[in-house]
Amino acid sequence: MVTERMDALPTLHETVRIHGLRADKSLGQHFLLDLNLTRSIARLATPLDGVHVAEVGPGPGGLTRALILEGAESVLAIEMDDRFLPLLDDIARASGKLSVHHGDALKLNIAEALPGPRKIVANLPYNVGTKMLVDWITARPRFWEQLVLMFQLEVAQRVCAQPGESAYGRLAVLCQSVGECRIAMEVPARLFTPPPKVDSAVIVIDPLDTPFEDLKALGELTQAAFGQRRKMLRASLKTYAKRKGLDLADWLGAAGVDPQARPETISVAQFQQLCRGAAI
Repeated sequence: MVTERMDALPTLHETVRIHGLRADKSLGQHFLLDLNLTRSIARLATPLDGVHVAEVGPGPGGLTRALILEGAESVLAIEMDDRFLPLLDDIARASGKLSVHHGDALKLNIAEALPGPRKIVANLPYNVGTKMLVDWITARPRFWEQLVLMFQLEVAQRVCAQPGESAYGRLAVLCQSVGECRIAMEVPARLFTPPPKVDSAVIVIDPLDTPFEDLKALGELTQAAFGQRRKMLRASLKTYAKRKGLDLADWLGAAGVDPQARPETISVAQFQQLCRGAAI
């Protein structure tokens, strides 16, 4: 039985002590060594029957173990730090369900490396997490069935924020144009080893049946709007409209957008409408 073989492994705390491992702050590493917590995170991605999971930055393997115990068909652990390879090899031998890619997740084509259906479940390194998220949501065709990702709490709030909230901005518009986004769990800093300076949160992104069709154009529009977020749209989008050959007042009016509104009050649907209008 996989569970029995996994239970025979040393605990996460023992594994870290035996190997003399310490988190590398330059790589944004903070360990989760409580298997009850990592299993709670893994359950956010269930059901995992028949699902192949990509995990970025597994470190000592707490979430890796949890994904296997929660029934993933297979797990692909993507790890840059070779200190963790022996630990992951132990999990691979015990489970028969883990493969390890030693390298940079930003350079790996997960769609080619892992069969479908695929989910990505990860405690992302703080220093590259947002970059990875944007790469995954903008990939065409979409190669994932669900994203379950831990970020700094501030980043998680930016992904899931609604119009009128201080965290609402370009990242929220892009992510919510692809999927339904929610904060599923907050994780206090004290639960990590070593504790980071900020709390974290796990977000879940479930793909929309009909995502917005042109995220590159939407990204350009929202960059212009939120690049001067304290200004009214008639000012922040003036240069963008001129570059696109648009009459600013007519373009905003056709989308039902008040020229005196500020970008943080504009809904995702309105930004999408503006984007479509700019392409006509």
